[in-house]
Parts: sequence; C-alpha cells; structure tokens
Amino acid sequence: MELNLKKPICFFDLETTGVNISKDRIVEISVLKIFPNGTQESKTWLVNPEMPIPPETTAVHGIDDAKVANEPTFKQLASKVNEMIKGCDLGGFNSNRFDIPLLAEELLRAGLDFDMKNRVAIDVQTIYHKMEKRTLSAAYKFYCDKDLDNAHSAEADTMATYEVLKAQLDKYPELENDSKFLAEFSSRKQFADFAGFIAYDDNGKEVFSFGKHKGKSVEQVMEEEPGYFGWIQNADFPLYTKKVLTAVRLRKLNNSLNL
Repeated sequence: MELNLKKPICFFDLETTGVNISKDRIVEISVLKIFPNGTQESKTWLVNPEMPIPPETTAVHGIDDAKVANEPTFKQLASKVNEMIKGCDLGGFNSNRFDIPLLAEELLRAGLDFDMKNRVAIDVQTIYHKMEKRTLSAAYKFYCDKDLDNAHSAEADTMATYEVLKAQLDKYPELENDSKFLAEFSSRKQFADFAGFIAYDDNGKEVFSFGKHKGKSVEQVMEEEPGYFGWIQNADFPLYTKKVLTAVRLRKLNNSLNL
C-alpha cells in the first residue's frame, strides 16, 4: 500500500556520537522525501561532529573519527537539510523521542529556526510497539519478510522504516492511510518541548514535568520564582526547551501588557 499524502513527508534517520539530545552530535543523516504523487528524493550526508566519536558508538554504526574528518560540519549542511524538510511532515523510527529532538538542536545551533507547527510526525516504532513490540530489524523481517542488511547505517534504516510503514498499512486495516491519523496514533504523551521537560495539562497549559516544580504551571513558576527561568536558560537544557520557555514568557508578558 502506498501512502496517501496531502503534503510531502520526509523519513529520516540519524547516526550520532551518542544519545544525549543536548550534547551529542550528528555523524550521518539520511533523508527520504516522498511526494504526494509517489515520487521520491533521497539524500545522505556524512557529518563531521566536531567532537570525538566514542569507540562504543563507532561499534554500533561503524563511523569513526577518520571517516568524517574531511566531511562538512552540520552547520555547513544545515541549510541543505532544512530546505529538504521544509514544509514536510516527518517520519522515522523512534524519531519522536530521539531523531527529531536532536535534529532540532542541531538546526537551532546552526542558527536556523525549527518547530513542528503545521506539520505532523509519524513514529513508525510507536506503531510497531503498539502492534507487535519489537525492534527495527525484527519489524523489517516481520512485516516485509526481509533481513535488514547493514543495520545502523542511516540509509539502510531509513529505507527499511519507509517499507515497514507501508507494510503496516497493508497488515492493519484499522490504520488509516492518512499522515495526521498516523502521527496521532504514533504519538505518546503530548509535550510542549521535544525532550519532555514541559508537558501540557488537561487545559492545554504548559506545566513542568521534572524537578521541584513538577506538575506546576510554567507561568505560575515564572511569576513566583523568576530566577528559575534564568537558571534553566543558563543550565545544560536542550535549546528547543529553552525556546519553548522563552515563548511562554513572552506570551505572558504580552498578555500582561494587553490587560
């Protein structure tokens, strides 16, 4: 079954120096862009992370310092990546919790804005876990009856993810062939930021989901303890989390001025 798309969707996968959203960097990115008419565009870039790649990470994806020493940095590639995904929905495997947050950090670090307004994200892993609860290699074997050669290569993982989603649509009639439905089905608890530090309450208001102010309204904390905002801005939190907090603060200031 081919995807029923109203706008292009970019499936992508990252290989990185580690799993810390704030500190780790991309070493390889592969993007597969699917257009509503079914045509495809694919790009894969090796990236110099400007930091050492730990041996234990190289053991997973096979990319070491020497392999990326002469490759462009993400800042040099950022405009090309941003242009390719601009105006597109996003798809990946565990992408809602890892790939999208880390890509957002890299783009913000490169001076390019990024948000999920007017786009949805389909996490194929979440669909798989809700239906079968296994890994990408097992998903590829289960749904496509193929062995995933060259696993943990960004390009191989990206192509496998796309094929698995199409096979999921064939297998489960209850899954609607619609990006918005698949995004909602593959989403977990809704957070205002990618890293999960700021959640929404039942009224759609931002609340902290960690620390001493867990469960408290962000606006309330800013009013009662203004220094907390400054502490987060100067601490090692993701750039996107800081961006969300700044937006809440500006909204609160604008609302106060309009009273």
